[in-house]
Amino acid sequence: MINIALYQPDIPQNTAAIIRICACLGINLEIIKPCGFFFDKKKMNRIYLDYLNNCNLKFYESYDDFILKKKQSRLILLTTKSQNNYTKFIFDKNDTLIFGKESSGVPKNIHDNIKNKLTIPMTKNVRSLNIASSVAIVGSEVLRQINL
Repeated sequence: MINIALYQPDIPQNTAAIIRICACLGINLEIIKPCGFFFDKKKMNRIYLDYLNNCNLKFYESYDDFILKKKQSRLILLTTKSQNNYTKFIFDKNDTLIFGKESSGVPKNIHDNIKNKLTIPMTKNVRSLNIASSVAIVGSEVLRQINL
């Protein structure tokens, strides 16, 4: 099954929305620490509702830990700094789609080291879509392509 990886997410409401999306679509969610907020199930229950119980969620202590354990997965970075349209890419069921931190994306060294970089085309004069919207858009396309 495909994986969505959030690199050091820093807005809990966005992470909650992505948990809900992944639970509803049957997509695995991976979070690369550190988070910009305290991830506590009890305190966050109001935000996550019962979707956290239905989401296949995995944490990595660092990006290095993530890379070590993802050697068998093709990594794909979703970024505004790419000309490669996500709809023109052929996805595979073992892919891991990485979404950067809401406030700053991923560091340059990570951006430079990931071969596959995709973007969601947008109109000019706008910065970016909300990360949860981006996860829903690209996640749906991946599921469509792999016929799930």
